[in-house]
Amino acid sequence: MDFFAQKKGTTAVWAGEDAQGATGATTAPIVNSVAFSYHDLDEWYAVATGKTEGHIYSRNTNPTVQVLEEKIRILESAEAATSFATGMGAISNTLFALLGPGKRVVSIKDTYGGTSRLFLDFLPAYQIDITLCETGNHEAMEAEIASGCDLVYLETPTNPTLKVVDLKRLAAAAHRVGAIVVVDNTFATPINQNPLQLGADLVVHSATKFLCGHSDAMGGLLCGKKELVEKVFRFREINGASLQAEPAYLIARGMKTLELRIERQNASALKIARFLKAHPAIGDVFYPGLDTHPGHAIAAAQMSGFGGVLSFSLKGDYEDVKAFLTSLRLVHLAASLGSVSTLAGPPRTTSHVELTEAQRAQLGIPESLIRYSVGIENVEDLIADLSQALAVLKPVSQPANS
Repeated sequence: MDFFAQKKGTTAVWAGEDAQGATGATTAPIVNSVAFSYHDLDEWYAVATGKTEGHIYSRNTNPTVQVLEEKIRILESAEAATSFATGMGAISNTLFALLGPGKRVVSIKDTYGGTSRLFLDFLPAYQIDITLCETGNHEAMEAEIASGCDLVYLETPTNPTLKVVDLKRLAAAAHRVGAIVVVDNTFATPINQNPLQLGADLVVHSATKFLCGHSDAMGGLLCGKKELVEKVFRFREINGASLQAEPAYLIARGMKTLELRIERQNASALKIARFLKAHPAIGDVFYPGLDTHPGHAIAAAQMSGFGGVLSFSLKGDYEDVKAFLTSLRLVHLAASLGSVSTLAGPPRTTSHVELTEAQRAQLGIPESLIRYSVGIENVEDLIADLSQALAVLKPVSQPANS
């Protein structure tokens, strides 16, 4: 059927589902078949060479996975989409497919820890030049881009410090030198932000997080310009980091409630950020929905909601972090985010566990930082839980009056 829905909530439910119309199923089924049979060899060859739509082998394409890819394609207003076994599979396959020796990447310091590891260790080993700029210093980044680059990689809001970059401005700078713009939209989700509409060429998602929403399946997604997506798809076909049918089914099912979950998480995160901002035991609160956030104006211009993740630091040391986190009751201390249940932890065990303490410090991530991914629980209960956990901390001594 022709897809006519204009609202994202409707799109998240219906997009891709008509592909299963021939079976009569109201929910796209899990197709676990490894291979797909053809009685006509000419038809088989036409599908195998891409002249006719169809499936040959599930490492390449699969009917269940296709439903998920179509959902993200339409939600992000993209020409094409493909999928991967994990979010890092989406990021690494994209970078390795589009880059090679002598190529140059300009990015920001505040990317997710796994991405940072690619930039700091893996890509340089292939003679790929990496320049990491101070996040938010748009002038410095524009200067680096203008000096020549092949790919600009952005993440906004960033993980875990929730910094914001101006996608339209930096995409324009990249395109002036013919560079490809890739944006990690995991934190924002397509409900809150659509980077392709702001000038990006490709968007990546860790579908494990908000898109799935239930912490029970892993996956990665890429969407954007057809020519670029197909190039990455061909690399992934041989690289083998394919998404399988069962996790694709779970992620697609989770996406049907994406708008409902994100709207609640947006509202709850803002209330919690305001509560923490006023609490005497809290040092800094990082959430772009606060009007005191340095990137608030940019976020308000390019986002329709500010997301379900915030981070904050305590006025204390790492022992206080441990005491506080282990006193929380309505939280899983776990290395993920975007779930229906609240998840929390410090970067040293979550987003940047792959890096050393020195590398985290180099990236401006303090050991006292706590990332807090808001679930769909009642926000009053979450605030009460935070309040009781903060009450166990020793009072911060104030300097004596001179």
